[in-house]
Amino acid sequence: MLHQVIPLPTANRAEVIAAFSYALDLTEGQPAGHCIRTCWIGMQVGREIGLSQAELGDLYYTLLLKDLGCSSNAARICELYEADDRAFKQGYKTVGTSLAATLHFVLKKTAQGATFRQRATAIGNILRNGDAIAQEMILSRCTRGADIARTLRFSDAVCDGIYHLDEHWNGSGRPGRLQGQAIPLFSRIALLAQVADVFRDHAGPGAALGEVARRNGLWFDPALVRAFEAVAASPDFWSTLASPTIESRVIRMAPPTSRQPLDDDYLDAIAAAFGQVIDAKSPFTAGHSQRVGDLAERMARGFGMSAGRTRWLRRAAVLHDVGKLGVSSAILEKPASLDQREWTEMRNHAAHTREILGRIGALSDMADVAAAHHERLDGSGYPLALSGTAISRDTRIITACDFYDALVSDRPYRAALPVSEAIGIMTREVGSAIDRDCLEMLKATLD
Repeated sequence: MLHQVIPLPTANRAEVIAAFSYALDLTEGQPAGHCIRTCWIGMQVGREIGLSQAELGDLYYTLLLKDLGCSSNAARICELYEADDRAFKQGYKTVGTSLAATLHFVLKKTAQGATFRQRATAIGNILRNGDAIAQEMILSRCTRGADIARTLRFSDAVCDGIYHLDEHWNGSGRPGRLQGQAIPLFSRIALLAQVADVFRDHAGPGAALGEVARRNGLWFDPALVRAFEAVAASPDFWSTLASPTIESRVIRMAPPTSRQPLDDDYLDAIAAAFGQVIDAKSPFTAGHSQRVGDLAERMARGFGMSAGRTRWLRRAAVLHDVGKLGVSSAILEKPASLDQREWTEMRNHAAHTREILGRIGALSDMADVAAAHHERLDGSGYPLALSGTAISRDTRIITACDFYDALVSDRPYRAALPVSEAIGIMTREVGSAIDRDCLEMLKATLD
């Protein structure tokens, strides 16, 4: 059966990037809208210091995408600190600048609930190798973020701004130990804006102002601190940050060049970029989104779908697991069965996928299709317990591709299975989880 091309809802780059920034908030353990609010704060500072329109345009995307590489260190945090990566990241951002405060946080949060021996081993490793560990994780995050920004065709100024986000004015930051004016201006603004929003959310505007003042000359450029204090003196500044209209206001601040409607090529680039963000969350899912997208595209052609529909389905397949950015790596990396709480969190990733894609005008029509990839024909799946004809052919294709790639890839609890064994398992699931026609097309595609 041939499918008609779905007309794309009109959207521009700023709208799509702003909506995807909520996925970055998830994996950083930050409240929804953190990147949006950071963008608002940083843009006020940029205007206060007199940046040109072109500079404000680059600053805008540096701020929205500052956490683009954040999923790349999630599994490593989970491994080293034996902690929920999202909760660890969230808590760490509210720690003061002193070594004592940092050590107190690490000692308190590492391997909670483990035996004394396990905690001692984990903490000993961190104390012995702390500097190298910190450099490794920040370098991984910064490099991945800058690389993905290039995939999204952003300027070198944006990529450099993301790469040097964690540099400090006094030279104590990473990854390059840059100091003072050597730190890219957009990085300096983004770090200040990030800290201001974290502490505003944590304890209110007074806490944000106090923390920025405490880090003046240490983490932050004194000139930018003065600019922040100037714009923060307006009551409207804080009320806007707390307003439910903050996202629409930030989108209206986008550079004029962002207001052109997106074409298919750029939507493909966005899907590929965020597929990289998703897959970086766990070493066991490296390349998974791309492979599922490739398989789904080939199956769609086999079913005779139009070129436009095939392209649309590929994007949905690449983005089907975007909700996993909201799942703790302690769960994704667990080499044993999940308990009830963990299983509930894991299942929630499908609902997260629907919520994230549903926010994006140009991709909202695929939200239900992508989010339903764990539904089952017999009605025992999730998140909505759909069954039979309520599950579209598009979703059935993604489900088959996802099921297959998971079986033939390494997982924390088992090694990759041979293709023949994977097909055998899927054959036994025909009619309950797997659509028969989709399995036959998958086999033909693999052949």
